[in-house]
Amino acid sequence: MTDTPVKTRREGGILEVTLDRPKGNAIDLATSRIMGGIFADFRDDPALRVAIITGAGQKFFCPGWDLKAAAGGDAVDGDYGVGGFGGLQELRDLNKPVIAAVNGICCGGGLEWALSADIILAAEHATFALPEIRSGTVADAASVKLPKRIPYHIAMEMLLTGRWLDVVEAHRWGFVNEILPADQLMARAWEQARLLASGPPLVYAAIKEIVRDAEDSKFQDSMNRITGRHLRSVDALYGSTDNLEGARAFAEKRDPVWKGK
Repeated sequence: MTDTPVKTRREGGILEVTLDRPKGNAIDLATSRIMGGIFADFRDDPALRVAIITGAGQKFFCPGWDLKAAAGGDAVDGDYGVGGFGGLQELRDLNKPVIAAVNGICCGGGLEWALSADIILAAEHATFALPEIRSGTVADAASVKLPKRIPYHIAMEMLLTGRWLDVVEAHRWGFVNEILPADQLMARAWEQARLLASGPPLVYAAIKEIVRDAEDSKFQDSMNRITGRHLRSVDALYGSTDNLEGARAFAEKRDPVWKGK
């Protein structure tokens, strides 16, 4: 299907998801629902281990909410589908790694989409902002996430003023992992994805659930839930053959074989 606004490519345990909605990869309600279905299928497919998200073209990663669609009747509180806006930021139980390959302008809901990833790689020309303040609305998910990811005062400056950051500053504040030449961005994303796909999926699931659970919890409360095996992914890991495989492989001086069970 060449006319779909979201393209996918699958290789082994890796799923690449490309937002391809001319002219600028903005997301309307219908596109968000498509994205939600793709990411829910990714979550639920045991053969898939890692996702890469990116935008088509060289100029835009994603500018966020489609204001033209909004002017045409798309409600800001409409049905975004599974996972909320962009399909990721409210997707329950997504316990697989996601890599964002930011290939250009990344702002508003597009920055929120990128922040839903676990690793953010960016091209040298990428730029970042939360310009919602200038259109009289709130960057809701970013208001929750960004002050927890970067220094509070930088996050608040972005939220309150809409100031743009170049990729060097974004990297300095820590929400971009690596800066790459544009022609090397996707190769690096796939290199990272292959590395992650070769790793232990049950451990990844446990890490992601622990991090989510701990975000709003006191340290000891989180530790009690982990050691008491109250988190589903932790309980699955501790009772798995993969949990023994790592120790056995180390003792036998061989590479581990992860089976995800």
